Amino acid sequence: MFATETERNTDERAHRIVILFALTDIAYRSLIEENREQCILISGESGSGKTEASKKVLQFIAEAAGNNDRVVTVKNKLLKSNPVLEAFGNAKTNRNDNSSRFGKYMDIEFQFTGEPVGGNILNYLLEKSRVVHQFTGERNFHIFYQLLAGADDASLSKLHLKRNLDTYFYLTNADKDNAISVNDKQDFLEVKEALNTIGLTEQEQENLFAIVASVLHMGNVGFIEDEGKSEVLKPECVEAISKASDLLTLLGCDYRQLSEAFTHRTIEAHGDVVTTPLNRELAIYARDALAKAVYDRLFTWLVRRLNDSLKPQTARKNAVMGILDIYGFEIFERNGFEQFCINFCNEKLQQLFIELTLKSEQEEYLREGIEWEPVEYFNNKVICDLIEEKHKGIISLLDEECLRPGDATDLTFLEKINEKLTYHQHYISHRKADIKTQKIMGRDEFQLLHYAGNVTYNVKGFLDKNNDLLFRDLREAMTKTKNSITQEIFPVSELNSKKRPETAITQFRDSLNNLMSILMDKEPSYIRCIKPNDFKMAGQFDDKIVTHQVKYLGLMENLRVRRAGFAYRRPYELFLNRYKCLSPVTWPNFRGPAKEGVQAIVSHLGYDKDEYRMGKTKIFIRFPKTLFTTEDAFQAKKHDIAAIIQSHWKGLMQRRRYKKMKESAVIIQKWIRRFLAQRLAEKRRKAAIVIRRFINGFITRNGPETEENRAFMELAKAQYLLRLSRSLPQKLLDNSWPPYPHVCKEASYHLQRMHKRWQARNYRKALAPEKKIQFELKILAESLFKDKKKSYEKSVGPFFIDDRLNEEQKPMRQSFEVNNLQSGEKILYASSVIKYDRHGYKPRERALLLTNKRVYLLEGKTFKIKHNLPLEYVLELVLTTESDNLLLLRIPPDMKKDKGDLILEVDHIIEAVTKIVDITKKPQNVKVIDASQLVIYHIIIKPASVAYLANSLVVLSLTAEDGEIEVRILVG
Repeated sequence: MFATETERNTDERAHRIVILFALTDIAYRSLIEENREQCILISGESGSGKTEASKKVLQFIAEAAGNNDRVVTVKNKLLKSNPVLEAFGNAKTNRNDNSSRFGKYMDIEFQFTGEPVGGNILNYLLEKSRVVHQFTGERNFHIFYQLLAGADDASLSKLHLKRNLDTYFYLTNADKDNAISVNDKQDFLEVKEALNTIGLTEQEQENLFAIVASVLHMGNVGFIEDEGKSEVLKPECVEAISKASDLLTLLGCDYRQLSEAFTHRTIEAHGDVVTTPLNRELAIYARDALAKAVYDRLFTWLVRRLNDSLKPQTARKNAVMGILDIYGFEIFERNGFEQFCINFCNEKLQQLFIELTLKSEQEEYLREGIEWEPVEYFNNKVICDLIEEKHKGIISLLDEECLRPGDATDLTFLEKINEKLTYHQHYISHRKADIKTQKIMGRDEFQLLHYAGNVTYNVKGFLDKNNDLLFRDLREAMTKTKNSITQEIFPVSELNSKKRPETAITQFRDSLNNLMSILMDKEPSYIRCIKPNDFKMAGQFDDKIVTHQVKYLGLMENLRVRRAGFAYRRPYELFLNRYKCLSPVTWPNFRGPAKEGVQAIVSHLGYDKDEYRMGKTKIFIRFPKTLFTTEDAFQAKKHDIAAIIQSHWKGLMQRRRYKKMKESAVIIQKWIRRFLAQRLAEKRRKAAIVIRRFINGFITRNGPETEENRAFMELAKAQYLLRLSRSLPQKLLDNSWPPYPHVCKEASYHLQRMHKRWQARNYRKALAPEKKIQFELKILAESLFKDKKKSYEKSVGPFFIDDRLNEEQKPMRQSFEVNNLQSGEKILYASSVIKYDRHGYKPRERALLLTNKRVYLLEGKTFKIKHNLPLEYVLELVLTTESDNLLLLRIPPDMKKDKGDLILEVDHIIEAVTKIVDITKKPQNVKVIDASQLVIYHIIIKPASVAYLANSLVVLSLTAEDGEIEVRILVG
């Protein structure tokens, strides 16, 4: 059966992954077993799969390492660093949907067991110009689209963002086609998860996305020009950037200061400070420079934060494996400063490849005296020198033009390199080019003949991008922000420094040279990524494109060197030390020269003459098969050696153990006998103490509690509680209580009170509603009269009765209820009373009716109303402390008229007053006074004083005659 195209593509992809894993496994084993630091160099054109290859390398390392908690944490951080760096450093280009727009070198540190313990990331030359401009069909960095697509509505509202891409100027030139092979919404969730994994706090994440949002807002800051002075067109965008609210701070700088920094520039020269306005073009330049600087420094901060998270917990030196995933060679329709830097980097890497493989390997054969026919190859050192040679290279000429006084422009730079480099065969100017090239090459362009092909560069922007100028006013505004990240990436110390910063290309060159030094110290492994076509389609191979890449990468020359050369070489000392166990001549120690020992090993193993060569200091093995056979023999011999070592070790251990056991047995016997004697003596001593404590405790059991009598007291308490549970009083009025020991005196008191309360509670719960009301009235009477009126004790026993009328009055009560009571009024208490007149105190029979609203005093036989008082008009109920039944009702002055307050004699006075107070809920109206101190006065007063007396004294009667009033008052 024939495989389908999809199946073939799947098989090819699986095969490529297996190759990646195999190469990584070899590097990993060399690192762990031979302690030789490794580096894996991933190279190729843009879009050839370098980023994906680096992910697979990391994935294999993660799977090959251990799985304890600490290792899993480190592995997760290593793996999760990729989504974060890709989001902030990758973008869609016309060549690649996920193109790395920065260079990355990652060191992974391993401890001796092969487990990763940390890492460190170096980043190179982020293409920050992409923040403000993208070519047709390309996009800005992924994070902008991920934030707008993946953040929830509440987060976007806090950041003052909208999901529409057309809202933002920095995204309007980009490709908005959603058919690309990325899912921004899903990728944003992965980025959030990755940020949590690497340890960014919630506040740091908010500040991070706030800066991303502020860059989008910067792009919307427009300008207009009036008489050569620019003004901000959209102040609301500046306000959004500078706003600092309780919910979220974007940058949190001063709005006025930031607006001034966009439209003005402060220059300090010779001690003078001059502020000049910017025209519209310079204002746009200042805005874009700030956006690029903020994003570039944010990316650097993010890498530094990742390194803090990946830093090993211990400071010990660990073995290191490096992974280099750097931008590939780029040839676009329009190539600028960024492509120049990227292609220079690839030239340096190609030079490293040549140095470590083609050149160094052939030189090593000659140096070691091995017969060798040289293989011709192209050495690109001449191109690297053209670019970076001191005082003569393009980098030096560019820096010279940037730093010289006068009006330096991109065209003056082009004129200078045309003049200085016209002699170089790999440099083509418009004047030097042939007619065919001149037709497609602009006068503001130059061409370099790179190892990967000819690239035409446009010089527009070279000086500005190399100077990387950010006006002081903008830097000063950034140092005063409230966002914690911008405070860190724009330090105040930067403003105080008078030193001119190095140019961008110089910084990049120095960092590249540092990278080359790092790679030269490690054993390299290469992953060459070949792009099959220019259309980002799977399963289609363009022979011309593939052949071109194979050619300029030097793979054919490398293959010829490898085929003609030797797959493995090692110094004699290292080879002998590793494989000496394979020959009885060299095992366990070889006393002669190392070269002779190696010769003995290969002779014993039966190497053919063509399989190896003996150099001056190293042995060279031609075929991998020979090396694998040797390694297999070494691995098999390990078991025999291990068995010998184990047998001798076990014998030694057993002898030592036997001697130790014999010595120990004597010591144990001695100490056991001593221990038994001591234990018997201790037992007797403890027994004597126990007996003594028991006797003392029994003697002092009724005294204060001590350590000795505590047990007796506890026993007494327990026995008392058992007796008490069987003899508790069963009746409420039974005041008897079982006897108690001295130690339980206080407990007995509290238990008796609790038991009484419990019995009382049960009794109350069993009461009928009528009895409950009676008890409530008795309690009220107690609060009013106990220890105040002598007749109170007689009223305690009998229940209160609501109706005290005689048999003759009861029918009249019913008639009164029907004819005289108002709606909702009800008689609550009725009793026969004696009222005393104000003249001569003549007694008269009356009936006292108490309703829920009023007090009625009726004629005793006819039930004619004599007094009709609302309850609220009863000011006081005055009684004496004696056993009499007198009750004085004080009423308001406007109701007294000529009758005065009421003096009544009530047979059941405690009952009547309690009923009145129960209805009125005013116990403060009851006044009990000493009868021995009562005096009745007859006084003559003027009418004007009547109101005062009526309000402050007990008035018995009022008589008016000849303009004067006779008043009889009661004073106590």
